[in-house]
Amino acid sequence: MSLSAALPQRPRWFSGDALGPRLARHTLTLVALALLLLPLADLAVVTRDPWAEIARLAQGLAWPAWGAVETPLHALGLTIAVALWGTLAGVVLGFPLALLFARSRLVRAGCAFVRAIHELFWALLFLQVFGLSALTALAALAIPYAGIFAKVYAEILEETPRAPAEALPPGVGRLVRFVYSELPLAWPRIAAYTRYRFECGLRASVLLGFVGLPTLGFQLETAFREGRYHEAGALLWLFYLLIASLPWWSHRRLVPVLLIGGAFLLGPWPAIDGGLLWRFISQDIWPRPLLEGDWAGLLAWLAEVPDLAPAIGNTLLLGLLGTVGSLLVALVMWPLASRHFGNRATRLAGSGVLVFLRSTPELLLAFIFLLLLGPSMLPAWLALALHNGALIAFLVARHADSLTPGMAQLPASGRLAYELLPRVYPSLLALLYYRAEVILRETAILGMLGVATLGYYIDENFQYLMFDIAFLLLLVTAMLNIGVDALSRRFRPREAPLDVPGG
Repeated sequence: MSLSAALPQRPRWFSGDALGPRLARHTLTLVALALLLLPLADLAVVTRDPWAEIARLAQGLAWPAWGAVETPLHALGLTIAVALWGTLAGVVLGFPLALLFARSRLVRAGCAFVRAIHELFWALLFLQVFGLSALTALAALAIPYAGIFAKVYAEILEETPRAPAEALPPGVGRLVRFVYSELPLAWPRIAAYTRYRFECGLRASVLLGFVGLPTLGFQLETAFREGRYHEAGALLWLFYLLIASLPWWSHRRLVPVLLIGGAFLLGPWPAIDGGLLWRFISQDIWPRPLLEGDWAGLLAWLAEVPDLAPAIGNTLLLGLLGTVGSLLVALVMWPLASRHFGNRATRLAGSGVLVFLRSTPELLLAFIFLLLLGPSMLPAWLALALHNGALIAFLVARHADSLTPGMAQLPASGRLAYELLPRVYPSLLALLYYRAEVILRETAILGMLGVATLGYYIDENFQYLMFDIAFLLLLVTAMLNIGVDALSRRFRPREAPLDVPGG
């Protein structure tokens, strides 16, 4: 039989089943919508000579100035301590909520709200009460992580087989059934997701430096902003080494030691003024006419709120472009790390690029691109597409490595088009929809770099102490994220055989 005769007439994703055409329609609709709205995006390069700045940055990464870094160990230790204690607090708050998640609509709504607001926005909120302290950092991580843990743990427990619990003798209490039959089966997945969330906590802890907290991100932002790229390169490599060595230094036997050591780095703790805290929660973040029941005054207050339509439009537009960009990046990059293509050297290089991009937070990537390309929507788009696309590509490549092609005689291009891509594409699209809500959350905070999304106005109103307007914008941001999350769940392929992390 000739090779052409052995080839299928069309890839499997265009077969007559319901899944293939639906995935094709989803993809084409997303790409067409992005192309249609692309002229509305400000994607200009406004620097005179970006290549010279890129060359300076490359030199800084190639020859990092380790001796110029000031107090890196303290900043590194504080970054780990904030991530570890913030994640632990999120687990302590989120696990009990997970047990109520399926039975309480109020719990589900509350968790959806707190996880829809980015950690940096929570930090901006708590800065007004606790100042630049560890309490601000821990609360900024613990509150949204509690909502995330509640949702994910509840889904894991819901998927746990019920047969062992049903096999217990009659009269055994609900708590005993849970502890001895359900929790042991769910524990490996719970532990795995908690480890993944801790890695996310490390990136979030670095980002908290962008609002002034003395983690590694504070030094990174200062070095990049002042053009000290050799020092910034050393700090960036230090962060990558931290992520790469995570399996060794975060072993469960070392966790108690890290917790105890981290507790000493978190201080000093601020003096909490209960009256000030209550005033902030009960008065400062609410419009005064609303508290006084002055409905006419409330309408006048709303009239003074800046026009939110452009900010909402830019947020949604950048979220859409970031989602489509992530799809394109993932399609191009996942074969670079798959065992089915290339050789060992190319796969190692491809995997290294993916680890580099997925380990670098979007805000940090956008900040670097902003310095190189100037203020526009382009740096934010590149950051969203590269970070999320690399994360999706990494997981898809791992999924593809578990597959065995049925036609070994096909060349690499044939294996990609006719064997592997049709089989992994449902998982790729499911990952993309999982990340859509996360992409929109990140889109909002990129406004802190000057992009005219909702985050720009949130940061501005916090700076001018206009807490009531800032809180209103946070509510709008949360509602947008909840809506996008609900929409992505509706269109997410249920047939995708890939366990993916959220958040």
